[in-house]
Amino acid sequence: MPELPELEVVREVLEREVTRRRIMGVDILRPTVVRDLTQEGFVEGLRGRAISGVWRRGKFIVLDLEAGRHLTINPMLAGRLQLAASGDKRLPRTALILRLDNGRELRYADRRDMGKVYLTDDLHTIPTWDEIGPDALDPALTLEVFRERLSRHRGEIKGILVNHRFVAGIGNAYADEICWHAQLYPFRRRPELTDEEIARLYHAMRDTLAEAIEQVRAQIGDEIHLKPREFLAVHNKGGAPCPRCGTPISQITARNRITSFCRQCQPGTLVRQ
Repeated sequence: MPELPELEVVREVLEREVTRRRIMGVDILRPTVVRDLTQEGFVEGLRGRAISGVWRRGKFIVLDLEAGRHLTINPMLAGRLQLAASGDKRLPRTALILRLDNGRELRYADRRDMGKVYLTDDLHTIPTWDEIGPDALDPALTLEVFRERLSRHRGEIKGILVNHRFVAGIGNAYADEICWHAQLYPFRRRPELTDEEIARLYHAMRDTLAEAIEQVRAQIGDEIHLKPREFLAVHNKGGAPCPRCGTPISQITARNRITSFCRQCQPGTLVRQ
């Protein structure tokens, strides 16, 4: 699943490379991923319009178009964007191609067909848009605001971190990384956390995501379809030594997701539900 660090770098690249470019053609190869919320027609509503800006909200990438229209991409579990020359090889299961006025193509591929690409004049018509909490790196999300928002939840730390209503942009991989950096057991419940542990969690969230953006930016360049994660400390590295203490990393499946953590640095007991 693309998460905040990858999508922030995607935003940076697209803002630099496609802003002020005009969409000359649209090819829909897998209609199940596109949603026309304008009633004008997906192709007709895109063709000929210039891209005026690119921004991100949580895990959504938004391309602003002329006349207040938006092309909004929610990649979900397996969606990827590709910026390529027209003759370059397509990613498997490419679903949508935007042909730009400089001869390049912006493509969306999704090996699971779970993501969606919305064309809309009103962002509030997009499913889940109005449910999204503040971005995990929003400057307005201070420690005090974080504490207040966290107090509304009573569940497990990891489950809260991946809840887009709490904060936006964090998925399974970076929730593992944040908990490891904070030295907190991912299945600890929120009411058990001390004030000091909440502060550790907040600063681990901010630092982990900011450092990951730097790593992703350095590794992918303009190849926005890549998702480098070799630099992660624990996620999906079961059995490898913990970078902090050397204990083999534990990896379990619980709550319908894989969780990776260090039993030495992040002690705790999972209560099965």
